[in-house]
Amino acid sequence: MALSAETESHIYRALRTASGAAAHLVALGFTIFVAVLARPGSTSHPLFPQFSFLMTEALLVFSPESSLLHSLSRKGRARCHWVLQLLALLCALLGLGLVILHKEQLGKAHLVTRHGQAGLLAVLWAGLQCSGGVGLLYPKLLPRWPLAKLKLYHATSGLVGYLLGSASLLLGMCSLWFTASVTGAAWYLAVLCPVLTSLVIMNQVSNAYLYRKRIQP
Repeated sequence: MALSAETESHIYRALRTASGAAAHLVALGFTIFVAVLARPGSTSHPLFPQFSFLMTEALLVFSPESSLLHSLSRKGRARCHWVLQLLALLCALLGLGLVILHKEQLGKAHLVTRHGQAGLLAVLWAGLQCSGGVGLLYPKLLPRWPLAKLKLYHATSGLVGYLLGSASLLLGMCSLWFTASVTGAAWYLAVLCPVLTSLVIMNQVSNAYLYRKRIQP
């Protein structure tokens, strides 16, 4: 028996709500897990997972089903999004600085691993993305650009930056330190964390912009 359009809509919204809730929990749980794992004296830097967590929350602010700030206006959520993104960027820059300092103390070369290169690219992209967000906060600065276009470009660029951050996390989980500290099923569960949040964010951005928005010339 075929489901009615209303029933399908309810099921779709329920699945999106469940996936959004899972993204919140997974992002927080993974960040706590890495912070505990990176005990004092470890060569790891737990600030990049915090960067990823803050980025996840910043994007989920706009989720119709799983935002934790439903009571705020669109403008209020945009402000919270911007604050969370700035905090994420600060965590990333601090983590990058600590890694550079640590390698200098050990006399090691910089950016020789795929993880480090992807991490640097993600940090630089996040910086550019935050700069681009100023145009949305103050659209009068870019009078020749339609607001709809700015939102679409910003959302698409943000998705790319989020995926770069997730790729860096995945590459970090292939490092000698992480594979020695986390083994067996726990390693596979850890790998699933950024994969799950990436899928949720991709679905949210695609549904909100790439599929529904139409740019007028």
